[in-house]
Amino acid sequence: MKKFKLLALSSAVAAAMSGFSTTAVAGASANIGFASQYYFRGVFQAGSSASAGLDYEHESGAYAGTWWADVGAGLETDYYVGYAGETNDISYGVAYIVYDYTDGFDDTYSEIDLTAGYGPVSVEFASGTYDNFAGPSQDYTFTAISAEKGDFSFTYGSFGSDFSGSYFELAYGTEIGGFDAGVSLLSNDKDLDTKAGQKDGETTLIFSLGKGFDL
Repeated sequence: MKKFKLLALSSAVAAAMSGFSTTAVAGASANIGFASQYYFRGVFQAGSSASAGLDYEHESGAYAGTWWADVGAGLETDYYVGYAGETNDISYGVAYIVYDYTDGFDDTYSEIDLTAGYGPVSVEFASGTYDNFAGPSQDYTFTAISAEKGDFSFTYGSFGSDFSGSYFELAYGTEIGGFDAGVSLLSNDKDLDTKAGQKDGETTLIFSLGKGFDL
């Protein structure tokens, strides 16, 4: 059982849910990771972010876990429960995810995330609510499509409802000395936060390293 975040922190936890193996042996696992920059669905979170997580997967396909990441001015903690399965080469999953933060970095997000895949192509749709500190809560949707070819992958994601903005990411992953190593090129538009507050979006290169452990 391995989360995609081990390979590329710039991918969302929601996208990671589709990375749970439906054929893996049931049990607990842990993971650690590091990225030169942390982007969440194309939105800049922090530079040089370390992470760690704990997961449990049942043989039925049900799973639960938590994941932590350094976001510079605080700590991100994610909680999730879900189910992943596969029928006739079609994979599918559903998860409930909560994203929480310390030190006022951001307010809480909670969402239902749906994933499906066939062959090298997968899609994701999430619908959630952002608490928005003292202001009125906001609703959002997120839709993404991804494709894989060998060790390469491509993702395009876009927000909707009260949120807006889109991004694309081209990634390459491999194994080096027992670690999952990755490099990705990410480009977002003017509606998504950037590391330098650039108003026209940005294009950036991200390096990541991670490892999973059975417990």
